[in-house]
Amino acid sequence: MTNRTPLALPPLVPTRDAAHRRIVAIRPSEYARSRNHLDGAVTGLSPYLTHGLVSLAEVLRGAAARHPMKVGDKFVFELGWRAYFHHVWAHRGDAIFASLHEGPLPESAYRREVPADLREGRTGVAAIDQAVHTLYASGTLHNHARMWLASYAVHVRKIHWCVAADWLYGHLLDGDLASNHLSWQWVAGTGSQKPYLFNAENVARHAPPDWHSPGSVIDAGYEALEALAKNPEPVDPPEADRPGVIEPTLSATPPADHVCKAPAAADVRGREVWLVHPWSLGELPDDLPPQTIVIGLWLADFHRRRPWNARRWDFVATRMAALTPLRWHGDAAAIGKALSAAKRVRCIAEPHLEPWLSNWATGRPAPALFPPVDPCCESFSQWWNRSTAGLASVATLLAHADRADEDGRY
Repeated sequence: MTNRTPLALPPLVPTRDAAHRRIVAIRPSEYARSRNHLDGAVTGLSPYLTHGLVSLAEVLRGAAARHPMKVGDKFVFELGWRAYFHHVWAHRGDAIFASLHEGPLPESAYRREVPADLREGRTGVAAIDQAVHTLYASGTLHNHARMWLASYAVHVRKIHWCVAADWLYGHLLDGDLASNHLSWQWVAGTGSQKPYLFNAENVARHAPPDWHSPGSVIDAGYEALEALAKNPEPVDPPEADRPGVIEPTLSATPPADHVCKAPAAADVRGREVWLVHPWSLGELPDDLPPQTIVIGLWLADFHRRRPWNARRWDFVATRMAALTPLRWHGDAAAIGKALSAAKRVRCIAEPHLEPWLSNWATGRPAPALFPPVDPCCESFSQWWNRSTAGLASVATLLAHADRADEDGRY
């Protein structure tokens, strides 16, 4: 058992109404002022964005309707990071799961497993242990705490960023492969010009007292921390009887109380089909032909590689059940065989499920807020300057997004 108190976070309910309540509550000026503080005015919208209950354009439109903003405001800028990470994923594909370039140390210097003391939140570094406990208790974690956790794992404990990113992804309610793994690369220094480092002073400035970490390995100046990041020897905590938590189990299958069935050609034979997958949980399109059959899709091939904990399964499965009573769970071969009996199959295109979806269905582009940029940008600032060039206002940006959604250009 643990005697730590995880940071209190409001409950996340898998409905569009809950997402819209959070949109209405956005205060862009407060967000810009306090977003780096663990008790700051963050939106809590990332699970809803990841799973497609709302789009970036919806979020910006809702906030802009109540608060005047410019394209260059911090709130819009931060929305851009999610779009930028997907821009990189779209251009680089699976290459984002390997180091984009070498970090402070050769690849061979980093461990290929996450030590038990880190998994159980008993490292002795309060900021790290609180982050792990909060992650398990809520399924989410403030972005600043994610950066601290990543920096400690990679630069202090010498854990390979991708191994640690995979671990975190399994427990995040808002786990997005592009945002998660490219953020870890940014911290690791394999996707940025230099590694991200933090110290106890930074924690004390942005976190509650029970996160403060005086006297720990991170209680040092940045020169010492830079030297530590370049030292191939990990700094492991001494053995001690510290309280920890049990890591939630990860599963590759939907929970038993969310009934699914095996893919069956009889369900779709000769029919128009719309597929709902875990990243397209918004409203169903209003232009579906009459008698279209809507199928919720759980692809076993993906989840065997990327299992989730029970909280995320329940969040996604609850929303999917609200959209359609018919949900399939099966491997790609069985799903493809069953869907071949349909008249036509369509869905929202989604990189998490490529290349499978493109073999079965015509994909409609997901709603996008920012105009497309080509070729791939090597930095966020380069992408931002190109994607927002000529956009005089937030209204202009939203108008671009509306036109794109209507004609499917991007």
